Amino acid sequence: MNYSTEINSEGFAIINNVYSENEIEKLISLIEDVTENDSANATFRKSQDLFAIRQFHREVPETLDFIFNENLNKIIESNFGKGYFITKSIYFDKPEKSNWFVAYHQDLTISVDKKIEVENFENWTVKQNQYAVQPPTEILENNFTIRIHIDKTTGENGALKVINNSHSKGILRIEHMDFKNEKETICEVEKGGVMIMRPLLFHASNKTTNNERRRVIHIEFSRQQLPAGLEWSEKAILLHN
Repeated sequence: MNYSTEINSEGFAIINNVYSENEIEKLISLIEDVTENDSANATFRKSQDLFAIRQFHREVPETLDFIFNENLNKIIESNFGKGYFITKSIYFDKPEKSNWFVAYHQDLTISVDKKIEVENFENWTVKQNQYAVQPPTEILENNFTIRIHIDKTTGENGALKVINNSHSKGILRIEHMDFKNEKETICEVEKGGVMIMRPLLFHASNKTTNNERRRVIHIEFSRQQLPAGLEWSEKAILLHN
């Protein structure tokens, strides 16, 4: 289960058959229990094109034992090592008729507990009492994201498009990307599979055209300590690794 060469060179890897059908059905059941009984929650975002749960690991903690099954724990340890913790998690549910799309971008911010003046931490924002900031590049370069696919995801229902190896170029403005000379990959993932990616990988997704739902659990990881006085606001220690 070692994909570290691929992750380092391309910026991403796709691994199918990480979850059994039973594990996926259990995750769906736990999510539906919460969404049906707590629809007014401030961390929930709902529109006709997207339903999202922010701070997912806190809102639906019962899912964690199923998410961090033996397969995923082995994948994390064999590709990245030990000592990682969750820094952010979001559940995305893109409905069958969704016109929601995301333009090419890098994931440049982290969630922190407060706003303080720290060197090389910039572009502060706050939303629903949640502070986000762009940290130094080396912090982003050493983090990774795992996207767990609850539905089969293709280019027709919003699979991520990525620019291969774009994570190696540091932080870039999109207009400085030479798309004519870049390789683009549509990251199709089977139900129960995962996609691993680096935050600085340029990625996007299109509108849904095949009337198929797309549900994804997006989890970001780090093992880095932030400067004194600043802490990851969504930090959750993984007892599994």
